[in-house]
Amino acid sequence: MQHASTAPVPRPRLRWWTELPLLALVYGAYSAGRLVARGDVSTAIDHGLSILRLEQTLHINLEHPLNRLFTAHPSIGIPADFAYASLHYLVTPAVLVWLFRRRQEVYRRARTWLMTSTLFGLIGFTLLPTCPPRLLEARYGFVDTMAQYSSYGWWGAEASAPRGMGGMTNQYAAMPSLHVGWALWCGILLWRHSKNPYVRAAGVAYPLLTTFIVMGTANHYFLDAVAGAAVMGVGALLARPVMRLADRVQARFPRVAPVAESPNVSAGCKTSAGERIPGQRTTSADSPDAAASADADASAGRAPRTDPGARAGAGAAGDDAPAAAR
Repeated sequence: MQHASTAPVPRPRLRWWTELPLLALVYGAYSAGRLVARGDVSTAIDHGLSILRLEQTLHINLEHPLNRLFTAHPSIGIPADFAYASLHYLVTPAVLVWLFRRRQEVYRRARTWLMTSTLFGLIGFTLLPTCPPRLLEARYGFVDTMAQYSSYGWWGAEASAPRGMGGMTNQYAAMPSLHVGWALWCGILLWRHSKNPYVRAAGVAYPLLTTFIVMGTANHYFLDAVAGAAVMGVGALLARPVMRLADRVQARFPRVAPVAESPNVSAGCKTSAGERIPGQRTTSADSPDAAASADADASAGRAPRTDPGARAGAGAAGDDAPAAAR
């Protein structure tokens, strides 16, 4: 009788055709959440002015000198606008693909870290709608460089959204800056898991450069960048608990594979001489006629007659062979 035991199947290797829809679903939910999280414009402006006053009190309002630099020098402002409008769409997926292909042992935690942090960023947009510096009145000293240099790119006067699609983005989702948060995520992973010194150096430079860009283009305050880094820190701390929770949910429906044990028919018992297993074919040496002939020869004092096949196998029969065959 076969016995089947159940053993947990090891975690399957992650496949791109399951990961890609998951990431697309998360990003779609994030984009839709930004639109739903639109708050009152006057409230967003009040929050933006409060952040600006706090920075001025602490003398950390770095946005003003950077914005003046980007506005006065197109050779700096135009590349910065292109970087703001595109890099987070290119670098973040590229790092995910690199981890999936080369460092899959850390990919799952990195992906969970990114998604958890993005969720907290969405909560921040909902609870604290914030007007970016570029949308404040001109008397506060900011210039919208995206609008100033819009003739050079695909964007218009509504952040980095393509022309005519400004209604598909929430311009008052400045706190926290996920541009900075995602860049920090990329930089940490490149620094920790790349062996190429140039790639590691890029991992250090990318989040720093992104921080200067978001402030110089007047899309974020310095404290927005700080909040973006803090959100990524919270996501990093919660990545493992979130994975454990996901594992517990999956454990409610474990995937098991039956492990069949090889049957032991004899169970340690040996058949006696002349005993046959039911259904076993008999040879001429084991047939009833051969046994009767051997008994007759013994009673007449003649040497037993053996079959040629039996003689050929006599040397290999050993002590366990029937006495009539010796």
